[in-house]
Amino acid sequence: MNGFTHGKVDATLFTKEVDRHLLIVQIYVDDIIFGSTNDALFKDFERVMKLKFKMSSMGEMKFFLGLQVDQLPGGIFIHQTNYVHDVLEKFSMTRTSPMSTPLALNHGIHPDLTGDKVDEKSQTRSHHQQLFFINHK
Repeated sequence: MNGFTHGKVDATLFTKEVDRHLLIVQIYVDDIIFGSTNDALFKDFERVMKLKFKMSSMGEMKFFLGLQVDQLPGGIFIHQTNYVHDVLEKFSMTRTSPMSTPLALNHGIHPDLTGDKVDEKSQTRSHHQQLFFINHK
């Protein structure tokens, strides 16, 4: 499979490691999302895909499956702000006061500041956090 490995949980997720850099490819019906820790790796993947298939690049991913994606210098933020706004508007609740989510102080949930892979905490990588969206025509 050209050096790609199937995801263990999701058969539509493919990863490829080249010189300690990672290329991640997610296929959803006729859409492909990919990202890499190396600019050359994802540009080469995009070029090959355009040569083999009739595809167009949609650029940096901003929306996918109802999720908004903000790619910031500190990381990738996935949210549903527009959806929440639409729901609040539908029920005439846009003027209500926000409330924090009740969560115990000792909940044990903390951000992953290391950026390590979930399944392989022993390896660390530099992260080029950029996703691209290709739409099959």
